[in-house]
Amino acid sequence: MFELSHLRCFVAVAEELHFGRAAARLNLTQPPLSRQIQLLEHTLDVRLLDRTSRSVALTRAGHNFLPEARRLLRLAEGAALAARRTASGEEGSITLGFTAASGYEFLPRLIKTFRTEAPGIDLVLKEMVSADQLDSLAAGRIDVGLVRPSFNRRELASLCVVREPLLLAAPEDHPLAVAAEVSVADLDRQPIVTFSPYEARYFYDLLATIFANAGVTPHYAQHISQVHSIMGLVKAGIGLALVPRAALNLGFEGVVLRPIAIDARTIVELHAVWRPSNTNPAVATLERTLREVAETSAALG
Repeated sequence: MFELSHLRCFVAVAEELHFGRAAARLNLTQPPLSRQIQLLEHTLDVRLLDRTSRSVALTRAGHNFLPEARRLLRLAEGAALAARRTASGEEGSITLGFTAASGYEFLPRLIKTFRTEAPGIDLVLKEMVSADQLDSLAAGRIDVGLVRPSFNRRELASLCVVREPLLLAAPEDHPLAVAAEVSVADLDRQPIVTFSPYEARYFYDLLATIFANAGVTPHYAQHISQVHSIMGLVKAGIGLALVPRAALNLGFEGVVLRPIAIDARTIVELHAVWRPSNTNPAVATLERTLREVAETSAALG
């Protein structure tokens, strides 16, 4: 089988129609160049060039072979470039897990920035609760996750990408929807739509701590895993809720989102997590974008 070096030599001679100029173009002397052409013709068992001491011309076979030789060289060069770009994290594929709530604000911003900065990398998205993402990371089914920080996995690297307050979600006809100020104490004995202790453990524990610290005894009307479902139940009048500020992006008619006086240290966090041992070069590229978008999100408040 012929080699790429044979093709490069043939294309140079075919384009220059002069062994001296082709040799100079390839940084070769004429004897090894002639030898490469002879090896190619021997391999193909066909004469590609008519050459005399004064001229070089393509045979009919040479004319037909030239575009194919150019195509093969382009393919080889493209494959080499793709391999280099993949190794450097400029091309490839990455699987990103995310929680539903992260899809309201942070995830769209991340995707938009990443597609601009790394257009050669395919982003495969998987919506999962945090616990499932951590299991998928361990099993190698996803490369990076966007999870709530209730995890203790020493084998994972993490980066806090969002810090946001909780807001009170109330039906628009509820007295607290128009109150001058709202505090956690106002929720005592009120029906509350809260988060599931199984699918949304982070939020469940966070709200339980808030209520306990304030000496509040809410009446839990429903336990739900997703913010948008909680907002729907609030709209239906099932109860009040505490939800992350990103819920503002849902634009639920009939639901008012109000600031509520809570300890300033009670901030909802979203973390990006990944395995440092992951050999996918695209992870480092996504990590850089995550840091950039996180900084932008913090600046936007």
